[in-house]
Amino acid sequence: MKILHLVTTLDVGGAEMHLLAQVRGQTQRGHQIRVLYLKGKGTLAPDLRAAGAGYVGRAGFAGIFRSARWADLVHTHLLKADAAGALVATLAGRRRGLVASKHNDEQVLKRPLVSIAHGLLGRLPRRTIVLSDHVGRFVTQYGRLRPNRIRRIYYGLDPAPFEQAARMPREERDALRASFGFRPEHCVFVCVARFAPQKAHDVLLRALAQVGDDSVRLLLVGDDPFGDGRRKAEAVARELALGDRAVFAGIRRDVPQLLAASEVFVMPSLWEGLGLVFLEAMATGLPVVSTRVSAVPEVVVEGETGLLVPPSDADALAAAMRSLARDADLRARLGRAGRACVRARFGLDRMVDETLAVYAEVASGRPPARS
Repeated sequence: MKILHLVTTLDVGGAEMHLLAQVRGQTQRGHQIRVLYLKGKGTLAPDLRAAGAGYVGRAGFAGIFRSARWADLVHTHLLKADAAGALVATLAGRRRGLVASKHNDEQVLKRPLVSIAHGLLGRLPRRTIVLSDHVGRFVTQYGRLRPNRIRRIYYGLDPAPFEQAARMPREERDALRASFGFRPEHCVFVCVARFAPQKAHDVLLRALAQVGDDSVRLLLVGDDPFGDGRRKAEAVARELALGDRAVFAGIRRDVPQLLAASEVFVMPSLWEGLGLVFLEAMATGLPVVSTRVSAVPEVVVEGETGLLVPPSDADALAAAMRSLARDADLRARLGRAGRACVRARFGLDRMVDETLAVYAEVASGRPPARS
């Protein structure tokens, strides 16, 4: 099958990393893949080419039209690509092979006009894949999609790179920690995320200031390629006089190693479609501290694989961080359960095969069952 993936950006993020895994799995199963993106630097383009994509590039209307005509199936990812892909694929005569993926509970869909427009365009794809039950409910309510056209497919993850990183020699781990100024006795909390309002870095920094344990350190991995989120977070850190307790590492390509060099993963999201990085942290054997919002409880089980707190509550977040910083046995128990959960529920082959099954359903021309 010839498959065109159209995504809004190809810079590092959960949806983009998910797409990379899909492309790798689909090419390994003999499919021909093209990937187009609408904006951004295309940071992951070399990775997608290495994964087997025959063509990867930034494109406007004409380029999308040509590739849509080439493809047997068009799969779009993220709101802007969903809208552009739905229109262009329809004009190119490929609506019968159109699939959309919803990677997040996009809050903009709560705006009435956006919701109406999305409902109209959302009728064009034959199937819509959502990455969690929460996102399915959200796009049904606010995106005005028909439930009978929705298929839930959890993200999948190859745990091998993260499990391998967890086995790195002690001297390598200590050296990596030392490169950020962390000593062996420090309890390092790591957050890997874009500096977007959704991730609530300001809440995390204020919680760190309240922890009251000088052994706690915070490693912030990521950047904001489209805004000033990182600069705002750095300003909050200066305002709170956090000094060397909070380290801004920028975008890194050694995330498995950074996770393995830390004790706890923390990300106090205001909303979250699923959170691929939670799975990465759990595969590494880290306990997770996050918020009781959106799809997070579908991934992070309270008291079993992590601790969940209310959103925007720096006091509660600080208490959870303090609890894990002081209890190595609790960290180990939650970490073991998280690793087992990833292997049992969030396998990579399952994700790829379930996605291809949706493609086959679309290709067969069978109408969805009535809801």
